[in-house]
Amino acid sequence: MTSLHPAILSVGRALPQNFVDQETLIASLSAFWGARHFNVDRLADLHRAARVGGRHLALPLSEYPALDSFAKANDAFIRVGSELGAAAVSDALVRAGVGPREVDHLYFVTVTGISTPSLDAKLVNRLGLSPAVKRTPIFEVGCMAGAAGLSRASDVLRAFPGEVAVLVSVELCSLTLQRDDASVTNVIAAGLFGDGAAAVVLAGGDRAPERTPRILATRSVFYPDTEWVMGWDVVDTGFKVVLSAKVPEVIQANVGGDVDRFLAAHGLARGDVRHWVAHTGGPKVLEAFRRALDLPEAAIARSWRSLEEVGNLSSASVLFVLGDLVDAGEARPGDYGLVAAMGPGFSAELLLLQW
Repeated sequence: MTSLHPAILSVGRALPQNFVDQETLIASLSAFWGARHFNVDRLADLHRAARVGGRHLALPLSEYPALDSFAKANDAFIRVGSELGAAAVSDALVRAGVGPREVDHLYFVTVTGISTPSLDAKLVNRLGLSPAVKRTPIFEVGCMAGAAGLSRASDVLRAFPGEVAVLVSVELCSLTLQRDDASVTNVIAAGLFGDGAAAVVLAGGDRAPERTPRILATRSVFYPDTEWVMGWDVVDTGFKVVLSAKVPEVIQANVGGDVDRFLAAHGLARGDVRHWVAHTGGPKVLEAFRRALDLPEAAIARSWRSLEEVGNLSSASVLFVLGDLVDAGEARPGDYGLVAAMGPGFSAELLLLQW
């Protein structure tokens, strides 16, 4: 019965106040990398090809030159990340009508900074969550962590149907920029990734209200021997992006079959899915996803819009798109939706929703 499945009560979001349009960022990076003999015309072309209109940055643009060490960048991650994470969770709790002390499980995902204790511990204190809350910080899952966190939280709520879980994603990608790396991979990342936080409130089936999207099923897919496709190299200056040009090829070759098998296990086919929530990996990634599933362009319009407005927010991106869908209120009772994100491994995470 649908009532037994965990429900998504709300999605909260938070963005830093420092919005910078793409052309301003192009000019700033061109001035810096141009002095190091990088082809600034090529840089501009790569950034414009990302189809990102602008991004919210953790810090004012003028403060980035002072981040000349990983320690300084990570200190900024802890400070700003705590603020954004708290704002996203507060927004989600208010939308859901759930009090901080009612939260039984807190999942935290990030790939852009480190802290021990993890930022979720700071959120417990800052938001007044219950001392009995069960924390699960998840690191190193990358762009797919938003979907993976939803899956793990919903799995737990199946065992505890009377409880509430909160997933929070905090990604401050701008703080990971390797400014002395003028490689094409780093330049592309500098033009694509933005900063933001998202939080989702989920309830077990026993306490979920009617007319809320339920998570019917989840699936993880790991592609053997593809560790080289995406990730970080940890260097003296922090996290250096690994991003193979073959990512779209891997997606287009595999996602269609993965989704078909997942849906078939539940007696469904692609045509039964009305709402597609795709991670905003970038133009080539979105197009590969669309082609792999033979979808019309309108099917992933929300993902394209999110990419244009805020860029790729790593693990928070798919949650921003999900929040847009939930807030739109256009899903009808009985509608199916599919959430999909890919990330380091190389792996995919899929969730089947029903309203």
